[in-house]
Amino acid sequence: MHTGYAPLFQNPENRLPDLEVYRNELRLAELAEPLGFDSVWSVEHHFTDYTMCPDVIQFLTYMAARTERVGLGSMVVVLPWHDPIRAAEQIATLDQISDGRVILGIGRGLGRVEFEGFRVDMGESRGRFVETAKLVLEALENGWMEGGGEFVNQPRRALRPAPFRSFRGRTFAAAVSPDSMPVMAKLGVGLLVVPQKPWEDVRKDFEVYRGVYREENGTEAPAPLCAGFYFVDESADRAEEMARRYIAGYYHTVMKHYEFSAGHLAHTPGYEYYSAVDRYIEKRTGEGAAEDFMRLMPWGTPQQVLEKVEKVHGMIGHAGTMCHFSYTGMPYEEAERNLRLFAAKVLPELKSMKMSCEPFGIEPLGLTA
Repeated sequence: MHTGYAPLFQNPENRLPDLEVYRNELRLAELAEPLGFDSVWSVEHHFTDYTMCPDVIQFLTYMAARTERVGLGSMVVVLPWHDPIRAAEQIATLDQISDGRVILGIGRGLGRVEFEGFRVDMGESRGRFVETAKLVLEALENGWMEGGGEFVNQPRRALRPAPFRSFRGRTFAAAVSPDSMPVMAKLGVGLLVVPQKPWEDVRKDFEVYRGVYREENGTEAPAPLCAGFYFVDESADRAEEMARRYIAGYYHTVMKHYEFSAGHLAHTPGYEYYSAVDRYIEKRTGEGAAEDFMRLMPWGTPQQVLEKVEKVHGMIGHAGTMCHFSYTGMPYEEAERNLRLFAAKVLPELKSMKMSCEPFGIEPLGLTA
């Protein structure tokens, strides 16, 4: 199984100077390649302490220079917040710099604070995403961008440096709501899963996605990638204690950043599904919702973590996992211990795991002298 490391750059309640967070997160990210991970990822977020990586391509460009082998994954570039020609140029440039190691993840965003900060109407996000995604994906294949629709009017311009390797098979999109599944299938991209609901519900969504993908593209859909919040400890009791503190705690930062109890999502076009999330949190309370989120995640002893990953694979058939080890203000010495124990006891088993799908992987091309 392809296994990636994904720093978050969280600074809940601004407990540390942002510079200290960055120094520690970069230090841990630079351990990924020597510890044997297949890729390094990060996420795009803006304006709050939730995740302080406003330019994931910039971060990955830094990591390209600090590594030789690992893939470089965006989880995700939120396309409605970007000019499509600039986004395509940045992605193509990173692929050149890294000898073709980019794994492209795209999405449409959910945070009201971010849409308002970029002066983008959140209710237009689905249309903007589809229009921008088509332009960017076509440009990365053709080497030029032209056209648009309701939101973009792009005169024909070449991407320089020109893309030199197809992004088909290494492009994924984040999707949570059932309504997003046909959209991503029609774009011809794989799915990138950030677990937020029961795995049985995810499996049902995938059935819709795979059916539409087959009809639209004439081939079977690629196996998905799946993120996860990992906590590994030799003691099962301590692992559960820390999972309750930090993984459940992380979901409180999710609820705060996305304002899940504010009620605005039910009235925002394209986000109607999330009104069910509001009702669920109201029914379960924030503590109950955080507990449910924790239960979705792979934490425990090394053996327990492996069993949980295998169980999820049996449900959704994912080909890769992107692992978070540092989150919710966890002390960095604890985050490093968590990371290193996973690398020593879990990672070798995951890499040899027999899967019911084609393995996902990306190798450097070795073009640099």
